[in-house]
Amino acid sequence: MNVESFLDTNILVYAAAGHGHAEEKRRRALQLMESENFGLSAQILQEFYVTVVRKIAVPLTPAKALEWIEALEQFPCVSLDSGLVKTAALLSVRYKVSYWDAAVIAAAEASGATTLYTEELNSGQRYGNVYAQNPFL
Repeated sequence: MNVESFLDTNILVYAAAGHGHAEEKRRRALQLMESENFGLSAQILQEFYVTVVRKIAVPLTPAKALEWIEALEQFPCVSLDSGLVKTAALLSVRYKVSYWDAAVIAAAEASGATTLYTEELNSGQRYGNVYAQNPFL
């Protein structure tokens, strides 16, 4: 698997459900999805589902969320395994970030991506071979 970029959960959430005050972010997220050779991880898809079905102001139906996941299946997806968990644990200590953010970094590195689009990490910071970039700044 070799992709140029990796998308964090929030990018997908904005694309699927960023209406109203988040309309500009929705447009930017969709633009990224259309123009980038990107990868995802099983963790990202899990977080996406939970967020859009349960955690946003106007949730999607489970069926609509699954439609999004099915559409995203065409993109490379890093599986979650014990090696990724151990790598993420080490990265969380090294970079002083949450385990969950470190798991995203580990999956991005495993995918071969050099850019991680996210709002969660310091934009402009390099984490190993991955450069974090907030596409909404």
